[in-house]
Amino acid sequence: MQLHLIRHPRPDVAPGICYGQTDVSLAECPATVAGRLRPLLPESFALHASPLSRARLLAEALGKPRLDDRLKEIHFGDWEGRSFDDIGAAIDDWAADPLGFRAPGGESPREMAARVLAWLAEQGNRGQPPISSEIGEIGVCPLFRHPEHLVVVAHGGPLRAIAGHLLGMPPERWLGLDFGCGQVTRIDVESWGVVLKWFNR
Repeated sequence: MQLHLIRHPRPDVAPGICYGQTDVSLAECPATVAGRLRPLLPESFALHASPLSRARLLAEALGKPRLDDRLKEIHFGDWEGRSFDDIGAAIDDWAADPLGFRAPGGESPREMAARVLAWLAEQGNRGQPPISSEIGEIGVCPLFRHPEHLVVVAHGGPLRAIAGHLLGMPPERWLGLDFGCGQVTRIDVESWGVVLKWFNR
């Protein structure tokens, strides 16, 4: 089974602004990005996407996506729409606990990853006995049982959680997976294991 992970096109946001679940506009045409990506995708696939417009618009240019709130970017709470310069020293608290820190009124990266991995496990369990999903467990999501190839259009945080989990990386290393805007990554999931075929095309 092929899993294609696509980050949304480049958003129209000033540098240094924290936008998480804020529904920002795009600086790139989603149809143009879709036209470039389409030859890299399987002929047929199940299409899933975050409902935030920067992901949804690209997904709709690729087909008819199934939207799921669990694929949204991390919620930064009171930080949404503010500049990181304005947030100031609170950034140091996040750096000290990159997985557990929660911005006021928001969610932590660990909480974001848990909802994303719950979605992922659901895909592998379709029509099969359920298998639980926990951060840090390897091989708990048998996506090879999925009847179709999967294409996911979402955001950097959720895509890191999906890829890092499937590749068996410790969560502390997931930030090293730098998904480019408007680019696609392919992961093949087989009964015997997972292969990263290519990254950011």
